[in-house]
Amino acid sequence: MMRPRVLHLVDDTTAGGVMRVLDHITTAPELAKDADHHLRSISRSRWLPERIQADVIVSNLAISWRALPMLIALRLMHPKTKLIHVEHSYTEQFVEKNVPHKKRFSTLLRCAYALFDRVVAVSHGQANWLRQSGAVKSHALSVIQSCVDLSPFRNVAPPSAPLRVIGAIGRLDEQKGFDLLIRAFQQTPNPHIALHVYGEGAEEAKLRRMANGDPRIEFKGFAPDPVAAMAAVDIVAMPSRWEAYGLVAIEALAAKRKLLVSSIDGLKDHLEKGAQAVPPGGDIERWQQAIEQVTTAYSSETTAQAQLTKRPEDTYAAAWSDMLCSL
Repeated sequence: MMRPRVLHLVDDTTAGGVMRVLDHITTAPELAKDADHHLRSISRSRWLPERIQADVIVSNLAISWRALPMLIALRLMHPKTKLIHVEHSYTEQFVEKNVPHKKRFSTLLRCAYALFDRVVAVSHGQANWLRQSGAVKSHALSVIQSCVDLSPFRNVAPPSAPLRVIGAIGRLDEQKGFDLLIRAFQQTPNPHIALHVYGEGAEEAKLRRMANGDPRIEFKGFAPDPVAAMAAVDIVAMPSRWEAYGLVAIEALAAKRKLLVSSIDGLKDHLEKGAQAVPPGGDIERWQQAIEQVTTAYSSETTAQAQLTKRPEDTYAAAWSDMLCSL
């Protein structure tokens, strides 16, 4: 039996979580067992030039009113081809904080998602919102939590007590909430702990001003080797304002790091795997308390945390295989 040819479309190839996931899909041996996965970059400003030769087409495209005609054309040009859309971006908190015309946006999502045979949510938190909002019918919705190759992170030595270095890893963007983390960290009096910020982005100058010369806060810049960055910290903090899933979270858990996350969107998926929830809403005091609690754990028992009991790579491959079979 021939493996189906699956073509993944992407309109943003800048380095980031989506491209890391797509690289995993197209190179992982586990995924190659049941399907032949390929990647194709397309422009947001152009129509598809020709019909795509594939058994399944997977959209990793940004949904917008501007993109809707192209998505309609994709459906019309491939009436018998199975179409899947993976929603990497939109979440309940994204809409709450960024969308002024919520009814209009809801209409956009319903119209766009209806063009696909299946919509994939990258977390259970995101799926619950998509279902409850009416954007996707339950029978057309699948959940496949995002994944990358975690084997290099599993090989990182676990941290030893006391835990002193907190890592903030990701784009320096309003979404990631690093401003909240810096303010909370500055209110902790412990002179022996540190906050290392890894990443680049539009918020860098603002965050540096906010750090105000605190010698405990270091800006490390872009981390070309995420494994080395993870090995250099004891704790990972993710105070995101919205987050579809959060690859850094599964990397931190694989590396046996303590993980603090905002209790929102897809970050809630990581709580059952060992992450510690910090209530959302920009509560600096709650983050301060979480930092102080985790950095005062001095024994191996108190620093230990639940680790990933299953290989997410295997679960990810099985989920893709099951979905493709169902189609």
